[in-house]
Amino acid sequence: MTHTGTLRYHTLRFILGDQLNAAHSWFDQCDPGILYVIAELHPEATYVKHHVQKLCAFFLAMETFANELEAAGHQVCYLTLDDTKGHSLESLILAIAVRENIQTIDLQRPDEHRVLMQYKHLFEHAEQTVTLFETEHFLLPFDDIPQYFKPQHSVRMENFYRKMRQRFNILMNTDKEPEGGKWNYDSDNRNKLKAQDLNNIPAPLCFQYEVQYLLERLARHNITTIGKADNILLWPTSQQDALDLLAYFCEHLLPNFGRFQDAMTSKTPHSWSLYHSRLSFALNAKLISPMQVIDSAIARYQENDAIDIAQIEGFVRQILGWREYVRGMYWINMPDYQEQNALDAHRDLPSYFWHGDTKMHCLADAIGQSLDYAYAHHIQRLMVTGNFCLLTDIEPSQVDEWYLGIYVDALEWVELPNTRGMSQFADGGWIASKPYAASGSYIQKMSDYCTSCHYKVKDKVGEQACPLNSLYWRFMVKHRERLAKNPRIGMIYGNWDKQSDAQKHAVLQRAEWCVDNIEQL
Repeated sequence: MTHTGTLRYHTLRFILGDQLNAAHSWFDQCDPGILYVIAELHPEATYVKHHVQKLCAFFLAMETFANELEAAGHQVCYLTLDDTKGHSLESLILAIAVRENIQTIDLQRPDEHRVLMQYKHLFEHAEQTVTLFETEHFLLPFDDIPQYFKPQHSVRMENFYRKMRQRFNILMNTDKEPEGGKWNYDSDNRNKLKAQDLNNIPAPLCFQYEVQYLLERLARHNITTIGKADNILLWPTSQQDALDLLAYFCEHLLPNFGRFQDAMTSKTPHSWSLYHSRLSFALNAKLISPMQVIDSAIARYQENDAIDIAQIEGFVRQILGWREYVRGMYWINMPDYQEQNALDAHRDLPSYFWHGDTKMHCLADAIGQSLDYAYAHHIQRLMVTGNFCLLTDIEPSQVDEWYLGIYVDALEWVELPNTRGMSQFADGGWIASKPYAASGSYIQKMSDYCTSCHYKVKDKVGEQACPLNSLYWRFMVKHRERLAKNPRIGMIYGNWDKQSDAQKHAVLQRAEWCVDNIEQL
């Protein structure tokens, strides 16, 4: 890497760890007077307790990006934790600018509110000229967000998604109607993996990066982490890796992606990956663009008869719809979003979220997988760990912190709306039209977890009754005043009201035992 002090620079351009976009216009031309700085920072490594693989993935991707920029002819300064100890983001930028006598600082718009606040402080106090550029990554321009979203208002993803399909002419026919005649094929994409399906699941494409030196660096700086530390990193850390992963997904996984996107299993070596693309880290670090992903997937759909409309639509909806939607909801509602706790939940997160030792098979599997791989797919996050936290009144800030730390793809802009909004209903319905609360029957419907669980999924009461069953009814009864008028779930109370008082009492008594003894479940 180029060492500061060897050249006189007129501009410092700082690149965050999630701004590794080689296609950005910053890099269209090489200017020896521009110094690009990429830095590992202690505050970024410690603002939550991160999964060790997450830190290794970001640090290696940042280092690789710096090397590629330098190879392309740019002036680059890469700083490790050894170089930045004692510095905040703001102090490091100013220190380099002062040392090099640089009068112009260029930044890209951060995706996280907390970083934007640091940049605003820099704008207000820096003697240098500070300019903010767009990241040139998301499909919806930042300034257009208020056209689609209003603060503290319910905005339904489906409506937003349709507008995005129309705006970008994606999966639309010549009559400006949705391809296939329907906007959404979600009802076709809820299949459970049967025994005969398990042997057909392709092995995931994993990378093999030696990161022992990064593990030693983290240890040297006393960075506390969670999860399984492995000398070999499996995640993509370059643009080429991301393109390879995308091509592999389109060829081997997309034909069955939608069909099994909600399924869960513990009975195959590929249970953790299934048919998911696992492109979220590469996307969120900006190693690859959302339009690259969408265009490649649609091109493969158009040339491969094995990929039907339900598979491609389900995938496009995640990228064009959900990903852009949660970003909009995040920015239109910050900083208020991080304070929402509509259901007044205040229980502490159980200790097994940090080690996975619980008798609940679904929870143990989802947490264990997360600790092993820094990854779980969206249904594991929403309907297993998220559902459990919802039903047991876990403090939303603790849920946020766990999700933000444990997942390799987690950045606050995408984590907060997913967790506090979609999963915990803490925003009172800005995102979700109803709480995603479920009993054990949902887990049984979508997985094989229940067949080898300590608890009995059919039982509501008794020592071996699935805790989710009684906890579900406790949640529904507790929040009846709020939920009974909801047209999507109000009818459920009729089932409860049909039970005898003795049956209701027994179920609620079992639920209270579960929350009082949550560490023993």
